[in-house]
Amino acid sequence: MGQLTTLALRGVMVVLLAGAAFIQGVLIWLLAAGTGDPDAALAAVRTPVFLIIVLGAAAAEVVLVCVWRLVTMVRRGTVFSLGAFRYVHVVIGAFVAAALLVFALAAVLAPGEAVAPGIVLMLGGVVVAILGVALVVLVLRMLLAQAVARDIEAARMRAELAEVI
Repeated sequence: MGQLTTLALRGVMVVLLAGAAFIQGVLIWLLAAGTGDPDAALAAVRTPVFLIIVLGAAAAEVVLVCVWRLVTMVRRGTVFSLGAFRYVHVVIGAFVAAALLVFALAAVLAPGEAVAPGIVLMLGGVVVAILGVALVVLVLRMLLAQAVARDIEAARMRAELAEVI
């Protein structure tokens, strides 16, 4: 991975982390301020929706931090090690948690007339999409496992060759 690519990726991640932190701060402030909604149907779900969004932003922050660590490992040439699996597992867990949060959001918004049924259905599609991303990361984890196994085998064979020579 080139230096320019790494720098650009880290710049994007800093902007995304700052945006997630800003969203969390604003929503926590709005929740604490207790702004009254004129619509009684929306007022009942305001607190759970805010909390779900704050937790969703936290899941996104966790993914960004883990990707940052993996990019650092790529630059150092240590990504094909057992230490990379810890970050990949956390990323998979964060995506599954995000899918559960979106499902919880759909469950909170489903009863009543406050939100159209089509919105709840779209949220169900988002849940499936997020789980699909988690599955893609799981496949990439399997590829990482194969690469680590081959790297270990190559190191063993190099050591054997060095003994012979």
